[in-house]
Amino acid sequence: MTQRVNIDKFVVVGDRVLIKPKSSNDRTKAGIYLPPGVQEKEKIQTGYILKTGPGYPVGPPPESDEPWKETVSAAQYIPLQAKVGDLAIFIQNSSYEIEYEDERYIIVPNSAILLLIREDDDLEYYLR
Repeated sequence: MTQRVNIDKFVVVGDRVLIKPKSSNDRTKAGIYLPPGVQEKEKIQTGYILKTGPGYPVGPPPESDEPWKETVSAAQYIPLQAKVGDLAIFIQNSSYEIEYEDERYIIVPNSAILLLIREDDDLEYYLR
């Protein structure tokens, strides 16, 4: 019986995303079996986004001459485009692989993501 890893413990920081690598084929199109590790050495990989960080940190707003305005002291972020459930195509050289409770995950900076594929009902409308 396999246990599902609780990723709620994970806190992704900054502009990074946590990705579960997509299971790859162990054969080429011609039917030749590939040894383990060949797919991991490819420059471009794919996987599903499990968690995202808060985004790019932004400095505090400039001091205001208006004393009635509240001062903002909490950290502010520009959010990422990536959302949980998106299929991400990313550059493997920029990623970091981790293993937690016998599960493999990849931490990828937002800048290494080349393309996001989002399953959305509205997408079919635009493709007609």
